[in-house]
Amino acid sequence: MTEQPREAPPARQLAQPSAVLDEAHLGDIEGALGRIKVDQEHHGGLRRRLVTFLAIVGPGLIVMVGDNDAGGVSTYAQAGQNYGYSLLWVLLLLIPVLIVNQEMVVRLGAVTGVGHARLIIERFGRFWGAFSVGDLFVLNFLTIATEFIGVSLALRYFGVSPYISVPATAVLLVGITTSGSFRRWERVMLGFIALSLLLIPLALLSGPHYGSVFSHFVVPGVQGGVSSDAVLLIIAIVGTTVAPWQLFFQQSNVIDKRITPRFMGYERADTTLGSLVVVGGAAALVIVASYAVRGTALAGHFTDALGVAHALQHHSSVLGAIFCVVLLDASIIGAAAVTLSTSYAFGDVFGLKHSLHRTFREARPFYASYTAVVVLAAGMVLIPGAPLGLITTGVQALAGVLLPSASVFLLLLCNDPEVLGPWVNARWLNILASVIIGILLMLSGTLMATTLFPHINAEQVALWLFGALAAGFAAIGIGLRIIRVRSGRPATVPPRFPREGRSSWRMPPLTLLKPVTWSPGTRLGMMCLRGYLVVSVVLLAVKAAQLG
Repeated sequence: MTEQPREAPPARQLAQPSAVLDEAHLGDIEGALGRIKVDQEHHGGLRRRLVTFLAIVGPGLIVMVGDNDAGGVSTYAQAGQNYGYSLLWVLLLLIPVLIVNQEMVVRLGAVTGVGHARLIIERFGRFWGAFSVGDLFVLNFLTIATEFIGVSLALRYFGVSPYISVPATAVLLVGITTSGSFRRWERVMLGFIALSLLLIPLALLSGPHYGSVFSHFVVPGVQGGVSSDAVLLIIAIVGTTVAPWQLFFQQSNVIDKRITPRFMGYERADTTLGSLVVVGGAAALVIVASYAVRGTALAGHFTDALGVAHALQHHSSVLGAIFCVVLLDASIIGAAAVTLSTSYAFGDVFGLKHSLHRTFREARPFYASYTAVVVLAAGMVLIPGAPLGLITTGVQALAGVLLPSASVFLLLLCNDPEVLGPWVNARWLNILASVIIGILLMLSGTLMATTLFPHINAEQVALWLFGALAAGFAAIGIGLRIIRVRSGRPATVPPRFPREGRSSWRMPPLTLLKPVTWSPGTRLGMMCLRGYLVVSVVLLAVKAAQLG
């Protein structure tokens, strides 16, 4: 016997006071490509919708292109240099993963008006909040350091010393973010994104074999056969394309841009556009790197992104220069977005004013945290003998630790009726998101195991983890079913909300929300996740100390 659905709340309850924490997050939408007034109507024909979309576009496009950062360029270039076009199918599979994950973040931002870090702390307690945010701060700091490594490599191609290029880039990043204008910041970011379109002529000049490109997009395979190294690279592609900082950044950026549920469709389109752009850019990098080493002894022996640029130089000095400009551009976009996600989370955790609409004088701690992270990351890269290789490895491993927990919290928040009300996940979306989380857990575990124990067979680890996860999910499902039947407890049915008031529904103030109650299955799963995280972090710290 199942419980009857709860009564829907009356329509008048759908218009509630907002939980927005910073008044700067309320008001007109001031986008790089247009402005929308709060009281402005948006019904109309195609032209009106296009104008509205141009004003909304930004958060989804920036978060996606920002993920094709220095680490992304290096990873995709390695795929092309070592395996030709054969891993393009991995990129195609990432499109639905990106859209599903980031669409949930869009809903959380537009409906709640509260950042991802603050929601985790308020709904799941201090332990999970401290763990998630603490890991995010460390991971983001190391990621920003890798962006400055990318800057130094790109400008070294042109003969510029890192002691000039890195400080100059740090000053540029601080300057474009502390201007006190959201619109100005977004315009600069979209300008850098436009510059990244140099990948299109670069790929076209690389003489792509279009038939081969298409076949490798739709037919999975690995050049030379599946190996442990190939499995690790596939995991790295997923890890560099689906990163934890994206969740924190886009939710806060949607809030900072003042996007509300009435513009949800436009922001979803922005996110979809960004996912297509990022996958297209990644495919172009694979094609370019494959062309750079084709028919030479360098094929299959990737070193770093600068090595790909020098290989292109043998074909044409112009191609090598364009590639390094793309690397520099990607590093700047990545550094700006990742650092801002850190400052947004910092403001959320400590209850500070944190908006790009505010001037430096109005939000000094917010901008000071941004500046401090940039300066410290840049300074670390310039330290003689700094373990840059260890930093890069640490970023991948720590991302593998944080990503599953971040995805689990995202799914829990999107099924919390107190948080999202009529915007909670549909059942089909929960199933799809659960499958994605299971795959991410498998990849995360494989990446962690191979980082800690380099000589282990990655292919076998992935297969064992896949089997263990499948068996675990089945056992938990059967166990919960048996417990429910024996206890006679009805299944929990979430409250239903009328659809007609969705566009005006906002999450109530956090103090008015009912506490989270976890089912036995959720509690068991979170205990397992906690154990995995604790063990992984301890092992990672031990490994880092050994390598250091």
